[in-house]
Amino acid sequence: MVATVDHLIEHVRPYLDRDHEARIAYIRAPRWIGHHVAQDSHRRLAELLDRPPSLRTQGLMLVGPYANGKTMIAERFAVEHLRTSPKQRVWIAQTREGAGLGHFYASILQALRAPGGDMWNLGRKAEQLDHLLFSLKPRVLIFDEFHNALRGRARDVEAVFAFLRRIGRQYDISPVLIGEVSVCDFINSTSEMASRFDLVAVPRWQYDENYLMLLDSLEAALPLAKVSDLSNEPLARQIFSLSEGLIGEIVTIVTKAAVAAIMSTSERITKAGIDELHHVPVSQRRSRAFRESLL
Repeated sequence: MVATVDHLIEHVRPYLDRDHEARIAYIRAPRWIGHHVAQDSHRRLAELLDRPPSLRTQGLMLVGPYANGKTMIAERFAVEHLRTSPKQRVWIAQTREGAGLGHFYASILQALRAPGGDMWNLGRKAEQLDHLLFSLKPRVLIFDEFHNALRGRARDVEAVFAFLRRIGRQYDISPVLIGEVSVCDFINSTSEMASRFDLVAVPRWQYDENYLMLLDSLEAALPLAKVSDLSNEPLARQIFSLSEGLIGEIVTIVTKAAVAAIMSTSERITKAGIDELHHVPVSQRRSRAFRESLL
């Protein structure tokens, strides 16, 4: 393939010489986007790892809407930590849906790869968890989709909060809570909990220079032979409107459009090509009109 490659990052350019299947597989592969919020989040997480021992550890909240990259930020940080540290000190627990300490303990036990994570005896779960935390000595424990733990009765939520306070005092662990805005509301409902957690907001993107730079970086990472000019109007506006400012949706739209550009041999993303995706914004997927269109 003969193509101009100046619009592509250097390590992406050789992919233009590969077949369609290889290029599409590369485009669809998960990719890290080091935007300013992600970089700030990693800095704040690194500070939790490097802090001195404390009996009252400080935690962190990563809060924002669904499909906006919060989980990827945490997973990327955990992976980078594993690559550079001789001992794992960062663990990620997928918080289960369900009220009470039983479900919450089971989430952590599963993350620590412990057998018996589904046992019903709460006392045995607590004993097993204490043993693992003492043995593994994690420094940062990340709870993804923490809002799942906040859907029970007030006493259940307070029991979870008491656990978060205890692991700081007893095991020198900094908890990191990832979730929707409700996480921030619950933590800030009492001064005691609010004083223990700093906030890193992961909001929707605005139509500004940072967003346009994001589009430029995405285009440079996709092995298409022709320039798409994603950051120019009206293409940038079209992507922003369909994505509603959610980075997960932005990446999905651009990825699908890039794959379609290869399949059609047009080798560039166009407004017409994005129209042909028939992408439905997140806010419209529960609307009556959308539902009726499926019948």
